[in-house]
Amino acid sequence: MISLSSVTKKFKNKTAVNNISFKAKEGEIIGFLGPNGAGKTTTMRLILGYLTPTEGKIFIDNLDPIEERVTLLKKIGYLPENNPLYQEMKVAEYLNFIAQVKGVDGLEDIAIHVGLKEVMDTKIEELSRGYKQRAGLAAALLGDPSILVLDEPTSGLDPLEQEKIRSLIKKISKNKTIIFSTHILSEVEDVANRLIIIDKGKIVFDGKKPKGKGGVERLFKKLVKS
Repeated sequence: MISLSSVTKKFKNKTAVNNISFKAKEGEIIGFLGPNGAGKTTTMRLILGYLTPTEGKIFIDNLDPIEERVTLLKKIGYLPENNPLYQEMKVAEYLNFIAQVKGVDGLEDIAIHVGLKEVMDTKIEELSRGYKQRAGLAAALLGDPSILVLDEPTSGLDPLEQEKIRSLIKKISKNKTIIFSTHILSEVEDVANRLIIIDKGKIVFDGKKPKGKGGVERLFKKLVKS
């Protein structure tokens, strides 16, 4: 369970997140939408304990992500935007390193699960962008975390790779809480079972995704003004 209560985050004179509240439960796949600069990435970093709220409270399984960060990071898998990887490492080396840091095993199962088995001996710098995203997702999944926070997981991928990553997210969603941000509105229609839209740091919608093709896009355009 993720719980945000009246959370605000300010950077000097800029309010990036403005008094937001929501809860996320097991089994929910939340599509987190908003224009650039809306506060999506800041919210994710607050949940992860990378940032401290200016005001408000955040709890994950009743634990504070700042005070109990080491404990909580074992429960959370994170795929950040732009997916930082050690380019000079082979995929197997990188995932082994992450597994050692997390103190977990199950590397071979994860490699099969996300479709990396054929490139485990390939340097990350030689991979396609799609395979790099899979490597980042595999790292996030090590240790079988109960919560996944995915920031733009399909950004920059071609349509076929986007579909593969979306399928993976749906495949791994059982018994997990997943929050993923995206600019691809059709992706939310395909993957999410709940929608949160944030604009100028405030939540402007939180609920079930609209039914019917194009419903998410129509709602987004109605609520988010350029």
